[in-house]
Amino acid sequence: MKRIGVTGHRSIPQEAQAHVLAAMRAALCGFNGSVEAFSSLAVGADQLFADLALAHGAELVAVIPSGDYEACFADGAELARYRSLKARAVREIRLDYPHSTDEAYYAAGAYIADHCDRLLAVWDGRPARGLGGTGDIVTYARELGRPVTVIWRDGVERA
Repeated sequence: MKRIGVTGHRSIPQEAQAHVLAAMRAALCGFNGSVEAFSSLAVGADQLFADLALAHGAELVAVIPSGDYEACFADGAELARYRSLKARAVREIRLDYPHSTDEAYYAAGAYIADHCDRLLAVWDGRPARGLGGTGDIVTYARELGRPVTVIWRDGVERA
C-alpha cells in the first residue's frame, strides 16, 4: 500500500484554489493501487486533501495533534466538516498532547512525514509563521529524504 501525506496552509487564496485542487487530484491519480492518505484534518489544505483522497478511494488516516483539537475550529460548520471526515477515517492516530499547541502541530506534521512515501505540501514557499507550520514540516520531510511535492500557484500571496 502506498502512503501519501499532506501539510499545508489553512487559508488558501481563492485565486489558488483551482490550481491546488487540480494538483492534488493529479498527485492522487499518480499512485497506482491502494493508497493510505494521512491528514490532520485542519481547515484548508488538510481537509481538501482528505475529501479528494476519499473520493479517489483512498483509506484516510486521521492524525489528531491533541486532546482538545476540536476547540481550534472557529465555527460549527468547520467543526462539522472535521467530524464528518474523521468519522470516515479507517484509522485515527491521536497524539499525547493535551492541548493544541505549536509543539502538538509540529508533532502531527512530523508523524505524517515519518509515515508517508510522499508528502504533498500546499505551501507558498515562505517560512512557517509558527512552529509546526507548513515550512517547518517541508524542511523536516526533506531532511528525512522524503519526496515532497510543493503545490502553489506562482504569483499568489497569502494574507
